[in-house]
Amino acid sequence: MLDTMATLRRLPQAKRSSAVLAGEASAEATLNARATAASAAPPAPEACDPLAAAFFDCDNTIVQGAAIFYLGRGLYKRKFFSHRELLRFAWQQTYFRLHGTEHAGHMADVRESALSIVAGHRVADLERICEEVFEEYMAEKIWPGTRALVRMHLEAGQRVWLVTAAPQEAARVIAARLGMTGALGTVAEAVGGVYTGHLVGEPLHGPAKAEAVKALALREGLDLARCAAYSDSSNDIPMLSLVGYPYVINPDAELRRHAREQGWRVRDFRTGRKAARVGIPAAAGLGAAAGGAAAAMAIHRNRRR
Repeated sequence: MLDTMATLRRLPQAKRSSAVLAGEASAEATLNARATAASAAPPAPEACDPLAAAFFDCDNTIVQGAAIFYLGRGLYKRKFFSHRELLRFAWQQTYFRLHGTEHAGHMADVRESALSIVAGHRVADLERICEEVFEEYMAEKIWPGTRALVRMHLEAGQRVWLVTAAPQEAARVIAARLGMTGALGTVAEAVGGVYTGHLVGEPLHGPAKAEAVKALALREGLDLARCAAYSDSSNDIPMLSLVGYPYVINPDAELRRHAREQGWRVRDFRTGRKAARVGIPAAAGLGAAAGGAAAAMAIHRNRRR
């Protein structure tokens, strides 16, 4: 597990913005977790293109709704916080569902709620609860079409990462359940295995996501021009703009307009509308036509299950 105080000591904050600090801390956390898991697992097959990877946003891209709200529901069930705080979470979830987008002020409110709730609790307890919450609330909320795209990248031999503003503990569980390589999430400061109620940097949101992807790519030796990224939110335009193959899933209005202007491919699983074919990028060694046909077959198989 990442010792967040050690991270703070190693990173000279005066020379880094909070977004950069958050990105670097998230990249370090996920690589540490991956190294720990790899030591107890058999060797993974070698990637067919070691320079390529895919990065997936979580909320409304992979999961219907927002992961942090499902986590809040699970925490309330386990008496982490009061009925009044539950109503606050319910309102935040309703806002997200109605608007389908992430407003900066709204996300700041979510952050403050989450930090106040976990302060003083043990990291190990939250990790255990995240496992339970996924099975209780999120397992049936995964978009089948996005799951198929994740599988396609994995079957093409690429590494696949979840990138989300949700806590890294929840992000790792979601990524593991989908068979992903790992996850980049918001890093909450902990001392002696107990949360302090502070973050390392800021939430992994907007520019901080792009910084996390850049930091991970540098450490993993990835060529971002050969990578793909998927998101539903205009807040993720910085991350989508980093890669050679940006894809838009269930987009908000602003991202849909931006995608149209940039010629990015769009897929909307909410209504079945298809603005453009989504296939594995050429970096995976697959032709566009073959990739699109495989995507359609994979999505069809998932819908029949």
